[in-house]
Amino acid sequence: MNQTIFLRKAGLSCAAIAMLSTCEQDQVAEPELSFEESIQQQLIQAKPGDVIEIPSGLHELTRSLSLNVSGVTIQGAGKDESILSFKNQIQGAEGLLVNADDFTIQDLAIEDTVGDALKINESNNVIVKNVRTEWTGGALTTNGAYGIYPVQSTNVLIDGAVAIGASDAGIYVGQSSQIIVRNSRAEFNVAGIEIENSTFADVYNNVATNNTGGILVFDLPNLPVQGGKNTRVFNNEIINNNTPNFAPEGNIVGTVPAGSGLMILANDNIEIFDNDFNDNDSSNIMIVSYYITDRPFDDPDYDPFPESIYIHGNSFEGGGANPDSEPLMALKSATGAPIPDVVWDGTMMPGKQPNEILCLQENNDLTFVNLDASNGFASPNFYTDAHDCVLAPLNKISLTAVTE
Repeated sequence: MNQTIFLRKAGLSCAAIAMLSTCEQDQVAEPELSFEESIQQQLIQAKPGDVIEIPSGLHELTRSLSLNVSGVTIQGAGKDESILSFKNQIQGAEGLLVNADDFTIQDLAIEDTVGDALKINESNNVIVKNVRTEWTGGALTTNGAYGIYPVQSTNVLIDGAVAIGASDAGIYVGQSSQIIVRNSRAEFNVAGIEIENSTFADVYNNVATNNTGGILVFDLPNLPVQGGKNTRVFNNEIINNNTPNFAPEGNIVGTVPAGSGLMILANDNIEIFDNDFNDNDSSNIMIVSYYITDRPFDDPDYDPFPESIYIHGNSFEGGGANPDSEPLMALKSATGAPIPDVVWDGTMMPGKQPNEILCLQENNDLTFVNLDASNGFASPNFYTDAHDCVLAPLNKISLTAVTE
């Protein structure tokens, strides 16, 4: 039965029927949402279990995105296929800000954000897989600080990521616990991969190259979470990290010398093994106290000394040829030789012994220097005898709450 016959049988007059028909014809379809409006609407209206798809293509956005709903997955078509570009960003401090548990993001890229690319804050059970963050204009001080940036989070898996061009750290996990960073590449950042004020981390099967510092393991004062410890760094390629430091003035990573392969600052219980260190111009490995920064601190709970650092089974080739710090340049000038593979500043808590700070075992052709920093660098020595010791291996990190 057609609509007109139906309405006549319902007792409507011809005039009323004509009016209804006219109204239907005058209805205008709602305008289609832009990609930016659509994606933010999906993030706001998301429910646990939702999968938000980012299609292939370059998608330009002008404002930050945010997610506050737990149990959501953001899924692209590939880290070089689905690209969120913030090159024309006019609002917001990040590309994507997440405050949610049980969060997964994978197979997409975030480019050219004003601030941090992907910040994940106070979240439990986080998976970042096959995600690329990049500032496409090269290594510039005006780039955002962090690429992939989980902070104050637990059970964090970063797998297959690429981070390029961050003016602080490409892949950074801070004030967090139970962490895996693996199968990833960090390039042309100030710090390639950084574990800061965090506990129980495995960093492995990564490539850190062309950064100012390849991998940093730091513990800093005056932060809500302190006591960084129990990090394993293994099976990584830490190569040619000689990019001049382009951090904004005042940033702590601005003190990292260009040419730093792996730098441990004031962190405890670190195991470094089976890595390849090649051609890092300041030094392949540096172990230093916070005092080396010459920055004052007034935090009574802060421990500024590194302890229980176990370096074994690594391979070294080249490095130390063009150091970027005054003490190291003075050392090279005095010796006429490249800076040794492992540099310890020699600063330790009174009453401690050198073998409580650093143990060296089975590293091929390793060279070493104790800079004697606590005595004004007066008497560096190159002897490893005091560090001929073995520490118990640290436990493997197993993230039972996320899929590995």
